Order: sequence, then structure tokens, then C-alpha cells
Amino acid sequence: MSNQTRASGTDRGPLRAGTVAAALFAVCLAQIGLAMPATLNGTFQEVFNPTNSQLTWISDCSLLPITVLELTCGVLGDLFGRKKLLMGGALMLAVGEAVAASAHGVSVMWIGQIIAGIGCAALFPTTLAMLVAGDRSPAQRAKMIAIWAAILSTGNFIAPLLGGITATYFNWRVAFIVVVVLAVVDAGITYFTAQDSRSPQGRSLDPAGQTTIGLGLCALLWGVIQGAGDGWGNPMVVGAFVLSAVCIAAFILIELRVPNPLLRLDLFKNRNFALAALVTVVGMFAFLGTAYAISIRMGPIQGQSSMRTAFAFLLLSGLTIFLLPLTHRLMATLAPRWVLGLGFVLMGVGDIWAGQLPISDNTLPALIVPMGLVGIGFSFAVSAVTATVVETVPHSLAGMASATTSMLRDFGFTLGPAVIGAIATAKAVSGLTGQLHAANLAAADLGKAQGILSGGGPLAVEHADPTVSGLAVSSLGDAYSLGFTVCGIAALACCLITVLLLRGQAAESAEEPELAVAPA
Repeated sequence: MSNQTRASGTDRGPLRAGTVAAALFAVCLAQIGLAMPATLNGTFQEVFNPTNSQLTWISDCSLLPITVLELTCGVLGDLFGRKKLLMGGALMLAVGEAVAASAHGVSVMWIGQIIAGIGCAALFPTTLAMLVAGDRSPAQRAKMIAIWAAILSTGNFIAPLLGGITATYFNWRVAFIVVVVLAVVDAGITYFTAQDSRSPQGRSLDPAGQTTIGLGLCALLWGVIQGAGDGWGNPMVVGAFVLSAVCIAAFILIELRVPNPLLRLDLFKNRNFALAALVTVVGMFAFLGTAYAISIRMGPIQGQSSMRTAFAFLLLSGLTIFLLPLTHRLMATLAPRWVLGLGFVLMGVGDIWAGQLPISDNTLPALIVPMGLVGIGFSFAVSAVTATVVETVPHSLAGMASATTSMLRDFGFTLGPAVIGAIATAKAVSGLTGQLHAANLAAADLGKAQGILSGGGPLAVEHADPTVSGLAVSSLGDAYSLGFTVCGIAALACCLITVLLLRGQAAESAEEPELAVAPA
């Protein structure tokens, strides 16, 4: 290797088998760690007895760090070496899952999920960058990206099986311990066999931008999640929204002025890119909102086993790996925006169908068509979304657009549980309050139920007060049916925007902003 190559840290020869193995193992593991807890919401309700908002935070405590830190972790790998970041991310994931496995209270579970989320934030961009680093040909890069996406999809298939099998037949903590062991193994494979790479030219950290966007998104999600239970006029909730607005405004000002911003806002001057970014956020919100709604419906509300919940998640996210040949054929035949639009319309129809299912129906066959439609639609959408966004900008900006899309996609994922959880909680509280007053309960029973509702929410009433558990189940069923419907409407709106308003690159003005190209 030449001195120049050594200085840059970028390997220009063929990828070592150890590098490929470490990177692919890591991305699969990160996706398993990220997706698995959702199948265990019913178990968490039994073990920790959380309120509605506390249960929502278990999902978002891992999603939020990925959204906030993913772009910064990409820069850290470029500057200091991707091998170090891959090892650090794997070990961070192991620590987080170990903390989660030891949890005897919901707050410790949150801490574990935050730590694991930080590890995943390092692993997702680092693994892809390691696989495409150096002077690879376009065909080689495309092959590596396709393999990376397929292995990530494999993680989506394994996650519900791991959570469902361990929680149903062994102990839910075993699922987290399995991830701990595999993450340590991956760190060892990386240390002994992976080659390093980095691309420091033109890259620098943006600490001010990272701090403001991190605080802004944390405050926003806290306000959304807590507002449904604490009241939208609660001073803490109002303060969170104010803090979020101030921080996001500061982030925008900072990004417009720093030489190497975390997020290039110039891209949003492109009308098509802005529209594509919007449908990315809203469409991914609709998908993960659906996943959150079905996990609460089947677990805490209906009391079905984690293995049965895993069945629904296999329909939602486990089909992607099997549909890849069909997706690639559609992408080769149709413009990406048509594939994206098809995905959104399937998601919308499936969600609205799910919203019509009565809460008394706990049979698995009833889920096959609606969840299958959402899963097939998501498979098409998640594969086409980046291609659709990239199609709206000049080729010189494709890398930057792809990286920005990844962040927006993860932001949409983060919004899903938060917004649907808030909508459903507010609806359930309102509905249950009305049903309690109309039920002609004895004063003591009414006061007891109202006290539980005030302190723990509708789920707590269902599990703590047998006298009114049926009323709680009814109100929660209506609430999460509304959640499915909201997700369906959001997906259909994305379909209309994608098909009717988005145009290809040629529709844009010939004058485009001069931007530096960042790696995807």
C-alpha cells in the first residue's frame, strides 16, 4: 500500500472477506436490536406495568439516537477510521442490550435502549461506508449496496422470531442476551479481520448543529409523547415545544452558516427534493406507526403471546427480503416514483382495513391481508424511496441526497410510535372517561377506576381493575383503530404527492445549488 493510501486510510484493493463479514454481520445485528423490542410490548406491559407514554418511550429511546447521530457518526468514521467506529458501535450495542436484559423497571430499559440506539447509529452508516470505500467501480458499489440492504432486511425477518420465540418459550431477557453475545463476537471479528478506511478530505464535525438538532428533536418527541397523558396545556409540555422550536430554528441558522453543515439545507431549494423528503418522513411514520399500533393491540390490549405478535411483524417487515427480486424488477421497469406510489397505496389500503377490525377479533388469519398489504407496500416503498429522492436532483448531488434521505427516513420512523401513541392515548382517555360516566358504576368503583386512569392511563385500567376492564379494552380498541386509520390516510396522501406532484430531474431548473457531495 502506498504512503498516500496509508495516510488516507482508504483501502484501494479488493475488499477482504473479514471486512465484508464484519460489516454485514453488524448491520444485521443492529437491525435485530432495533426491531426486536417492538414484539415484546405485551411482555413489557406485564413485567413493568408502564403507562402508555412509558411504553412508547421504550421504542423511541432507541430510534431517537439513530435519527440524531447517524450523520455525525458517518463523519466520525470518515475522520478517524471506520474500523474503530464499527468496533465501538458493536460494543455499545452489546452494553445497551446487556442493560436492557438486566432491567427490572422501565427506566433501566430506557437507558439500555438509548445506549443500544447510539451503537446502532454508529453501525448503520459505518457498515455501508466500509463496503463501498475506495476506488470501487459503479457495478461493485451497486452490488455491495444491494447485499447490505438484503442483509438489513434479513435482520427485520430474524428480529420478531428472536423476540417471539424467547419470550414465549424461554424468557424475554434471553433475546437481549443473544444480541449481546453476537455483538461482542462481531467486535472481535472486526478487530482481527476487518480493514480500516476513512475519507477525511473536506469532512469536519458540526458540534453546534448536532447539539441543537439533538435537543430540538428530544424536546419535540417528549412533548408529543407526554402531552397525551399530562395534558397539552401542561407547562412542561408547552415548555418542551417552545424549546424544540427554538433549537430547530437555531439549527437552521447554524446549518446555513457553517462551512461543513450536518444537513445541507440547500437541497430543499429543489422543489421536487422537498416534496420527496416530505413523503419520506410521512410514509415512514405511517409504517412504524402501524407496527407500534399492532404491537399494542396484540400485546397489552388483547394479551396475545409474543410469538403471535411476531407473526404480525413477519408480515410487516419480514417480507422485504423475499420480495427483493420483484422489487428490483419493478424498479428496472418503472420509474422509482411509480414503485414508491404503489408501495404507499398498498400501505394505505392495508392500514384502513386494519382500522376496521374489531378489538374482539384476536385471530391470526384476520391479520394476514391487512398486515400483508402494509408489509408488501413497505417493501416497495423502502426500496424505492432513496432512488426516488436521488432522481429529483442532479447526479453530482446523489450522495448528499441519499445521506439526507436516510436521516429523514429514520426521523419518520421515530415519529411513528410517538405520534400514534399520543393520538391513541388521547382518544382512549376521552372514550374511557365517557364510558365510565355512562356505566352507572358504584361511586367507589367509579372513583377507583378514575384514579387508575389518571395515574396510569387506559392500559393500567384494563390490567388493574377487572370491574371496568371491558370498557378499557373497548376504548383502547377504538383508539388504536384510529391509529391505523391515521397511518392509512398518511400513506395515501404520500401516494398522491408522489404520483401527481413529483417529477424527474429534468423538470427542475438547469441552475442547481453548488454543493459538496457527501457519501451516502
